[in-house]
Amino acid sequence: MNQDRSQRLVGMAGVLFAAVLWGTTGTAATFAPEVGPLAVGAVAMGMGGLLQALIALRSIITERNKIAFNKRYLVIGAIAVAIYPLAFYASMRYAGVAVGTVISIGSAPLLSAVIEYSMDGQKLNKKWMLGAVIGVAGMTLLSFAEGKANQSSDGNMATLGIALGIIAGLTYALYSWSARRMMQKGVTTRSAMGATFGVGGLLLMPVLLITGSPLLASWNNASVGVYMAIVPMFIGYICYGVGLARIKASTATTITLIEPVVAALLAVLLVGEHLPAEGWAGIGLIILCLAVITIPASTFFPRQGVIQASDNL
Repeated sequence: MNQDRSQRLVGMAGVLFAAVLWGTTGTAATFAPEVGPLAVGAVAMGMGGLLQALIALRSIITERNKIAFNKRYLVIGAIAVAIYPLAFYASMRYAGVAVGTVISIGSAPLLSAVIEYSMDGQKLNKKWMLGAVIGVAGMTLLSFAEGKANQSSDGNMATLGIALGIIAGLTYALYSWSARRMMQKGVTTRSAMGATFGVGGLLLMPVLLITGSPLLASWNNASVGVYMAIVPMFIGYICYGVGLARIKASTATTITLIEPVVAALLAVLLVGEHLPAEGWAGIGLIILCLAVITIPASTFFPRQGVIQASDNL
């Protein structure tokens, strides 16, 4: 039991660190405003994915038969990896950085739980549902606060941005689920993540070739692209893979609710945006959500403590 709990804590820490790194992407993108969202998404996830595949190449070759046997999950995950960054960064461009991030990341835990329920028959326990409700309430407040602070967006574009955010949340949930399913089928973390993101990165290369010329227009743009590919995407997803190997996808996507908190704080501290009181209340609720899903379940449901303390999140 102690070993299981230790592994779960390692998994949660990996996902949390990844989410903090991901929270820097919106602020980083503001330093290259002339680079379009498709180019930003393609260079970040495309190059980051290829780097993951490169460091995992030996492992992928060794486990090629296992990966081929699980090609269904590989295809689902790779397509989702290719769609996610395009939808995510376009959502931020049209709906605003904070609102786009909140919708994209906020919808992922719920969609992930639906996928696990429909595909794997996973039941949702009370602890996860309590945390999810608190987290969604916090994100709603944060989104409302950011929307009130930035009312310059065109209504139709904002609606399109929200729709793209939901697509981003769905694809994020899909590649998290598919990568974890490969791990559960015996593929190592390095191979599962490397293969999934490597194929997804290849799918993004045509988009990068078509839209990526502004990245070469200045050293500033190029440095933003390099940062996005290496730090949040490459390093971040290595940490996320460590987490996915130890906790359920729905738990992992719930922990990443910290990402919009980091994004909002950086926007206030570095970009100079103003966050109303509702936004700070939303941040508080999201932090409470993280506490709920990471504190042992017996604290909340003592009668079910032994059962809930297992990795049944």
